[in-house]
Amino acid sequence: MPASDPAPPAEDRAGAADGYGAPRRLWRGLDRHRPPGVDAVTRGWRSPLRGPWLTSVFGAVLLATLPLVIITGLLDYAAYGPRFGQAFPTDVGWLRLPYFNWPTRPSWLFRLTQGLHVGLGIVIVPVVLAKLWSVIPKLFDWPPARSVAQVLERLSLLLLVGGILFQIATGLLNIQYAYVFGFDFYTAHYFGAWVFTAALVAHVALKLPRMVTALRPRPGRDALRTPRATTRPEPPDPDGLVPVRPGPPTVSRRGAVALVGGGSLLLAALTVGQSLDGPLRRTAWLLPRGQDPGGGPNGFQVNRSAAAAGIQAADTGPGWRLTLHGAGRTVTLDRAGLLAMAQHTARLPIACVEGWSTVQTWTGVRLRDLAALAGVPDPSSAHVRSMERAGLFGQATLQANQVLDPDSLLALRVNGADLSPDHGFPARIIVPALPGVHCTKWVADIDFRTDG
Repeated sequence: MPASDPAPPAEDRAGAADGYGAPRRLWRGLDRHRPPGVDAVTRGWRSPLRGPWLTSVFGAVLLATLPLVIITGLLDYAAYGPRFGQAFPTDVGWLRLPYFNWPTRPSWLFRLTQGLHVGLGIVIVPVVLAKLWSVIPKLFDWPPARSVAQVLERLSLLLLVGGILFQIATGLLNIQYAYVFGFDFYTAHYFGAWVFTAALVAHVALKLPRMVTALRPRPGRDALRTPRATTRPEPPDPDGLVPVRPGPPTVSRRGAVALVGGGSLLLAALTVGQSLDGPLRRTAWLLPRGQDPGGGPNGFQVNRSAAAAGIQAADTGPGWRLTLHGAGRTVTLDRAGLLAMAQHTARLPIACVEGWSTVQTWTGVRLRDLAALAGVPDPSSAHVRSMERAGLFGQATLQANQVLDPDSLLALRVNGADLSPDHGFPARIIVPALPGVHCTKWVADIDFRTDG
């Protein structure tokens, strides 16, 4: 008879019993040399609310909202026209999105995507913090891993936690124009988003079965009906989320969910007004541009003032001229000449990367009429230059569909009045669904181009 397989070494049998994977000596050595105080820290997290169910509830909320934040962020990047080198960062290597023409319809498209990206990013902050609170004891586990596979899992978790905190922190600082971090926001936020997205996909692939299992046997209605007095710890779980020595509850799971949900609703109430016109505009207390700056026809948000752009009164006075370039033709117009052309009025939104938006009534000359005047009735693009002396957005390139849309204007007036200096007098670009920074103000020159 053939000899039976030899029994595994005692070390391997012990490793299998205590959950260590290869190389077992490394993990056992780390376990024997525990950092001072790590056990006290781990035992200090005693809330009986911690466990798979509560963690999975917060995780399910984030799983439903984070993909929307990611997708709208990538769509907003595409709206900036990366094919023309005017989306930041400009060089993203193999992370470049497929080129496509950003649509002009519906006219509120960018208002929606940017509003959701910024608004949801703010609203989920309490949920993110609650999710981190529910798993924070795991960050102090020792040894930090028991196998190579767990090392990879912990690394993905590090990228996930660090990524979402980085994206939230830089995003909130950008909204407030507080660039205290000393690096380019656009570059860091774009690449940070990809790092976070990759970590999120890995984390969901690893933990989704556990989340489904945790939510299935304990219906939410039972957990949310349990008062504080009868709140009990969950049974021990393989991930070690349930505390070993739980203390008495200070709040029920229903109260914890209500606290987090209430925090998100409060942030929503203090944020949503930035994307809506009317009385709710005054409730956007968290945003520096949430309030209407003054009254009158020009009483709406200004992202960059004439003074900040270096625009002086002499630049916009009677000597101002608009130069149109076309197919071997150059046309120069003053403001009186533009006002003498056919005027078109459209009610269009203008939306900013910081999240605010507003709808106003604009009057001016259609861009397609100016293209025809320059001898390019069917342009492939138009390059617009401002008199602005400093800044990243003193020029912009418009796609063919943006030039030819019937509501795309070189606006001269807003709400029946001349544009104010801060809103781009003597003329500015307004295009449906175009990011606000590309609705160039103080226009000096438009070059209508063909494919050739």
